[in-house]
Amino acid sequence: MPGVSLATWVTRTPDVRDRLGASTAEMGLVLFGMSIGSMLGILVAGALVARFATRPVILTGMGLVLGGVGTAALGAAVASAPVVAAGLMFIGAGMGLSEVASNVDGSVVEREFGRPVLPALHGCYSLGTVVGAGLGVLGAAVGLPAPWHLAAVLLLAAGLFACAVPGLRPGLGRPEPDAADPPGGSGSRERRLLLDVRLLMIGGVVFGMTLAEGSATDWLPLLMVDGHGASAGLGSAVYAAFAAAMAVGRFAGGPVVTRFGRPAVLGSGALLTAVGIALVSLVDAPVAAACAVPLWGLGTSLGFPLALSAAGESGPDTTARIALTSRIGYVALLAGPPLLGLLGEHRGLRAAMLPVLLLMLLAAALSPATARGALTSGAERPPARPADGR
Repeated sequence: MPGVSLATWVTRTPDVRDRLGASTAEMGLVLFGMSIGSMLGILVAGALVARFATRPVILTGMGLVLGGVGTAALGAAVASAPVVAAGLMFIGAGMGLSEVASNVDGSVVEREFGRPVLPALHGCYSLGTVVGAGLGVLGAAVGLPAPWHLAAVLLLAAGLFACAVPGLRPGLGRPEPDAADPPGGSGSRERRLLLDVRLLMIGGVVFGMTLAEGSATDWLPLLMVDGHGASAGLGSAVYAAFAAAMAVGRFAGGPVVTRFGRPAVLGSGALLTAVGIALVSLVDAPVAAACAVPLWGLGTSLGFPLALSAAGESGPDTTARIALTSRIGYVALLAGPPLLGLLGEHRGLRAAMLPVLLLMLLAAALSPATARGALTSGAERPPARPADGR
């Protein structure tokens, strides 16, 4: 559901940008609304899950996503940048709230299956982005106004919401008995996690991978239009290719992780992403850039789910560990869009992607920390389970 909603917005950003008459830097500030909402949602998600369990947090988050799509459609219709930014803030807050809760549920499913399934579950998000991007390409091709397009997707997302609600299991996500009331309370628990070297290294992987995924989500259509002279339709199609590569990588990732192990897959993916970004940024050829985008998507696809899986099993209190790691990822989303937009305003969007390339090299260097049994600091290791195939 959030995949369809977000991808629809992304593929129509050129049209919305033209309706608003916004510059690249001004669009960065509009996108900042989603970053603020995401950070607000992710900051409170862990505490809400610990108090109320995952189901009500997911329901609240998805309700905010629906409201955000409707608000963004209204803002595009009246050509109001603040209203569009408010809609994006609601979408971001809803996704931030449900992020931790959904991944906690996913980690439970993974434990029950005894094999890597988080990549496939994240693949459902990517499948939503493929559907949303496909609808975006079609809407742009036939000249459907962005406000009407967003309103139609709102109805589709509401239908998905109604289908999903009965499948949410109640009562998941509360802290384990040995982690529920640590000495010093929740603040002490947070400080202990911040001293866990392995968890922070995993957070570094998440930071880089999330920024790589988010920079494509926020800027790829405009990068193709402004940086390579492509049409708006081609820019949307290139983003659809990115989303499709993400979906393929996530649905096919489980057996690959089982065969080669989590660190090797994450390290190779980070390097593949770096190659894709380098070709898009440095090669002055739209065809080469379009062909490189799937490498960007495929390399990034497993970064977030595998790193979250590693964080969840790195010690006691799975919810708190996933919440902290997700929060690190959302820092990338908070800082990324406006900073990349400002850099793109002065140097061009192609040059703005080069810092993301450097972070991919750092993520590859940190990927060994995601191995089972890697050295940790100040945290007990949970009982072994075959969640990464090693």
